[in-house]
Amino acid sequence: MSAGQQPAPAPVSALPAFVPMSWPATLGYIGASVTIGLTQGLAQGFVSTNIPQIAGDLGATQTQATWLMAAFLIPRASMPLLLIKIRTQFGLRRFAEVAILVYFAVSLTAFAVSDLRSAVAVQFFAGMASAPLSTLAFMYMLEPLPPAWKMRLGLPMVLAMVAAGPMLARVISPALMGDHGWDGLHVMALGMAAVSLGLVYALPLTSQPRVKVIAAMDLVSWLLIATGFGGLTVAFVMGSIHWWTDAAWLGWVMALAVVTLTLAVVIELHRKTPLLDIRWLSSPAMLHLTATLLIFRLVLSEQSAGAPRMFQILGVTQDQLVPLFALITLATVLGGLALVPFMKPSRVPLFHLIALALIGAGAWMDSHSTIDTRPAQMMLSQALIAFAGSFFLAPAMMQGLISALARGPAYILSFIIVFLSTQSLGGAMGSGLFSTFINHRQAMHLQVLRESMATADPLTTAAVARNMALLGPQLPDLAARKAQAVALIAQEATNQAYVMAYNDAYFLTFLAAAAALCALVLHLFRDWLAARFWPRPARPAQPQPAQPQPVQTQPAPTSQPEPAK
Repeated sequence: MSAGQQPAPAPVSALPAFVPMSWPATLGYIGASVTIGLTQGLAQGFVSTNIPQIAGDLGATQTQATWLMAAFLIPRASMPLLLIKIRTQFGLRRFAEVAILVYFAVSLTAFAVSDLRSAVAVQFFAGMASAPLSTLAFMYMLEPLPPAWKMRLGLPMVLAMVAAGPMLARVISPALMGDHGWDGLHVMALGMAAVSLGLVYALPLTSQPRVKVIAAMDLVSWLLIATGFGGLTVAFVMGSIHWWTDAAWLGWVMALAVVTLTLAVVIELHRKTPLLDIRWLSSPAMLHLTATLLIFRLVLSEQSAGAPRMFQILGVTQDQLVPLFALITLATVLGGLALVPFMKPSRVPLFHLIALALIGAGAWMDSHSTIDTRPAQMMLSQALIAFAGSFFLAPAMMQGLISALARGPAYILSFIIVFLSTQSLGGAMGSGLFSTFINHRQAMHLQVLRESMATADPLTTAAVARNMALLGPQLPDLAARKAQAVALIAQEATNQAYVMAYNDAYFLTFLAAAAALCALVLHLFRDWLAARFWPRPARPAQPQPAQPQPVQTQPAPTSQPEPAK
């Protein structure tokens, strides 16, 4: 498609008229979508994966460095709400060019980071600048595909690629960090941004007609929503680290989030043209979809906040985790591709059943971990969970888009915000709640283990003697040797308590998946019974204003009112 071709006029929020492309151009746009989607995913994964190493480079503690992750996630949940309006008012092509330029500029400024404060500021702007990349990845994937394949092929592909980015970051991070530290990640991020910049200018998107849609109250509502979402993100990212009841500022942050979101809802309910249709979003169907997306995102947090952190506690290095996350990345992509031959709206419940069953099976397998478990033993279980994540996401988004389109193009914005917010906030909430549960259960298990390891216990005495014998060649002093032997026993107890806590969390994930699976089966069984024994009565035909009246020879008397049209 040349830059001078213009599509036929289309409604705002509707897709442009489809113009067939050649195979090279089609592959080029699909390649651009994959590149942009991976650029966005890698930007997030580089930070979350390498917090300990980045903290060392910045001379900060790991707790302080966690603010980098919070700063990156704060704008991610609310920016799409404003970006969709900006795209509609200023045009898709200009939006794409400006968005990728801003991201490239922010990637360049990352080389100027010198301390924690500057790093947090850069990460905040990086999160803001990377928010449009998900939209661009969608647009480039849908641009060359015929209408029949946009939902069937484009949607699963782009969602799988965006989801695979953070996992791929764990695969390539050890090689990039090397001896160069954080600069290696900066170089990779800048290179991806430069490639994406070239692709956006070489392959322009078809623009829709520009319509002025941004009102002053839209900015007010967006600022309130952004403040609320940002407060929730900070609270759930930092809550398990500072502990909820030990840091008073966490309560104030959550209170501020509740107040600002409440004000936003009140304002939107009293607007004639709201930014979000709160009444539709609070309908039973949308509440059910929102709860489904949120619960599923919470369950999938087992993969991001579970196995990697458990292996870190057990002393497994990032290099040793590369094969595991390479398989997880592959399973994520395969989960999206597996949908392509079967993608239909009527099969969405079946896809969800399969995904829940796979997650439950993977979590059940993980719940039998021991202190000797290594990445090789969790290959299959983690691959099942990764496959299920992609297998669920695309059908859920397709179901929501169809529901929104049935009511009109204006409702697409409201649904997209629900979808993206549940994924972004759900990820932060899931990680925070998972870590909180782990810390609570670890403290409980450790207390039980310490009580059982009395000095007079024969097993404890034998373990101390065994460690002293091993330490004999290194520590000739008897008192120092015994103290070191006892310290090793205490460390083993701590590690054992953590493994037991993670097993509890994995088992809880299994129970959540099993409960959701049972609820879905009961829901489908109820619908089948209703259709089988209590069929809905046929709706009476609505009168058509354009059709003539059934009686032409004997018009109705003038004293009778005309039928309502």
